[in-house]
Amino acid sequence: MTDPRELYQQVILEHNKKPRNFGRLEPCTHRADGHNPLCGDRLELTLWVKDGVVEDVKFQGQGCAIDVASASLMTTAIKGKPLAEVERLGEQFRAMVRGELDPGRQPHDLGKLSMFQGVKDLPVRVKCAVLPWATLHSALQGEAIASTE
Repeated sequence: MTDPRELYQQVILEHNKKPRNFGRLEPCTHRADGHNPLCGDRLELTLWVKDGVVEDVKFQGQGCAIDVASASLMTTAIKGKPLAEVERLGEQFRAMVRGELDPGRQPHDLGKLSMFQGVKDLPVRVKCAVLPWATLHSALQGEAIASTE
């Protein structure tokens, strides 16, 4: 049986090396920038939302492997989803990486995103994993700058 930590590391490295949905949407309906001053991660997120559904989403920027992989998996997970579901995924993801949600014991909709649960054991990396989600939340709220707080 494969160690979940090994699988997590493989997925992080794969998405860091070949991120999905990398680039910028022009035009876009929603946009925000995120920055994690602790490690220097910078992220721009652009979305096309129509009739309350994320039709397309892209990100670009520079960041650590956890940040890039989180953004890559996030964009894959939210494409085609209604905004209410997107916000719920963001809340669940943030709760999981902060140790407030145990995907093995509590109901969730995270799917592959649950492999980030080990980030809770790396406190300095929690903000790296959360940055794309905070940027997404800011974009959907019409805020140009994201906060990982």
